[in-house]
Amino acid sequence: MNTASKARGLICLCLAVCWPLNLLAEEGHAAIVVEDVGFATPESVEYYTAEDVYLVTNINGDPFDADGNGFISKLSPDGSVIDLKWIDGAKEGITLHSPKGAAIAGNNLFVTDRNQVHVFELPSGVQKASITIEGSTFLNGITPACGGYVYVTDSGYAEGFGPSDSDAIYKVRANGNYELVLKDKNLGHPNGILEDDDRLMVVTFGSGELFSVNASGKVTTLPTPPNGGLDGLVKLNDSQFAISSWGGSAIYIFNRDGTFSTLAESLDAPADLGVDTKRNRLLIPLFKQNKVIIKPL
Repeated sequence: MNTASKARGLICLCLAVCWPLNLLAEEGHAAIVVEDVGFATPESVEYYTAEDVYLVTNINGDPFDADGNGFISKLSPDGSVIDLKWIDGAKEGITLHSPKGAAIAGNNLFVTDRNQVHVFELPSGVQKASITIEGSTFLNGITPACGGYVYVTDSGYAEGFGPSDSDAIYKVRANGNYELVLKDKNLGHPNGILEDDDRLMVVTFGSGELFSVNASGKVTTLPTPPNGGLDGLVKLNDSQFAISSWGGSAIYIFNRDGTFSTLAESLDAPADLGVDTKRNRLLIPLFKQNKVIIKPL
């Protein structure tokens, strides 16, 4: 080994020992893998532009339990933890059991949790409301909409992940008002949802499908991704869509021509995705690995 190679090896060793992040080279880009920092079943990552930080929801236990120990972490774009339990379900005055999807609409952070949608004021993190959606069992995906409200999916799971037949989409406002958009036990366990112009796009965890819903509630089937267990769905800067797949252990890109390509592979349970629009990065929580991957696009 020559002197230059030895030097590079020593630098890599020092980074691995002294720095709490692993930097991975993927297709010529450096991805930051944030691990061993205290995440506990991270399910969603949301980019909060006003503070230039990432908000990570942590289920921290059984997703069906009302255990009050869920939390939300605040993460710097360089991968360092600013506050592991910025919002902590164990604190007095906070209701947070098994937080899943997170979305920012206006000055509010909306978080899905079992049969509730919690609303937290930004930037303070003070809880404003916990909205119980009657008839729901597993509120999961969420997307902000023009007008300060959000759309959420009920994945239709009962305890033990059997079907509850409550598969649905709801529109929820911060003042506690909500309305049913669509309910059908045959929706395939809807998960990730995205408002895209005049339609909603939805991916399903159970049936592995991608479909859209128009303003009148009409469902249109879109091309089927390569593998199922679909979780996160986000729109990228180039009008393509990124979809996370547990079945494929991958992130797929849904191209404008209706085809799919693979952005990343060998990811164990990639969950609800986020996008850092300032740096053009995809934010990927690994549900089973207690990691968050920050991947340049």
